[in-house]
Amino acid sequence: MCNGQLPRETLTFGRATALTAFGVCLAFIAGAAVAGEPLQVTADSTTVRICAGNQLLVGYRYADVPFKPYVEQFCSPAGVNVLRDSPHDHKHHHGLMFAVAVNGVDFWIEVDRAGRQAHRRLGDVCIDGQGGLNRAAFTEDLDWIHPGDQKVLIQEQRTIGVYQAEDLRASLLAWQGRFTLPRGASPATLTGSPYFGLGMRFVQSMDSDGRFLNADGKAGVEGTNNARSKWCAYAAQAEGKPVTVAMFDHPGNLRHPAVWFTMDSPFAYLSATTNLSKEPFTVTGNKPLLLRWAVGLWDGTADASRIDKLYRRWIGLPVNRAAHPLQLSDKQPGGQVPTCDGAEVNGRRWSGS
Repeated sequence: MCNGQLPRETLTFGRATALTAFGVCLAFIAGAAVAGEPLQVTADSTTVRICAGNQLLVGYRYADVPFKPYVEQFCSPAGVNVLRDSPHDHKHHHGLMFAVAVNGVDFWIEVDRAGRQAHRRLGDVCIDGQGGLNRAAFTEDLDWIHPGDQKVLIQEQRTIGVYQAEDLRASLLAWQGRFTLPRGASPATLTGSPYFGLGMRFVQSMDSDGRFLNADGKAGVEGTNNARSKWCAYAAQAEGKPVTVAMFDHPGNLRHPAVWFTMDSPFAYLSATTNLSKEPFTVTGNKPLLLRWAVGLWDGTADASRIDKLYRRWIGLPVNRAAHPLQLSDKQPGGQVPTCDGAEVNGRRWSGS
């Protein structure tokens, strides 16, 4: 099952469906996805899941996490997961995660002195179409909190989306973060180690015999680590099945193309960075920061031309608009659930303005 629970009650609103179970659980279903399976978004008290039919594509852990939310599972079209969560050698490595240092506070490591990305709310759960692709997405509001005085150093509006179409032959996950200051807060300076950014820890079976490749034709750790490129890919065996994972940096990002961190020993790791270890960046009240990345995942070996084709298709998609905040426990008048543009609930179309 996509949501891992049997619903106690199912309420159908036109093209969208809301599920309530033993705790709090929402679901939205619409449109045809790969192989005719509908995309679904479900949320319980800890995890948001995006599925095609009953097949899990993305599992995002937003609650019951001590330091930061993250993508816990990311699956290929054939259902092969490539992410590993909190391995014994680096307990703070969580699947696909984003962390940097803010005003000297480290949000990457997970110890008493570390900062915490605190979940505040989920919003703008939506299923629609963009650029000829089916999209399922949601937004989370986060406060990045100082471990000492508990002050909010910076705020983030994070949007996670999955795109599907029959001609993609890949799973495509989009990650967007918009960073602003709380009202009256001092500027926030972002710094970090060379690997701070959007990082990915692979399942253990991918730690050996893998190969990195970037958009400029450079290969291996020696050719891709600390190198700038618009994308970087890693091909390996996931539980005996060949897969290719590529991380994309958007042309509108700070200091594009990204500086990549790659390693393959004693384990494999891939991170997209904005070179904060050498070039700190300060977020001010009139200067918010928008960062956009995506991750493509293929069954089998994808060559550079296939990877680049998906990259070019992704960068042509629009920026996600601001979300309508929605607490999972909230109920709208008439049982309506606000969704994004193009989603229709109880015959009413919700706008993004």
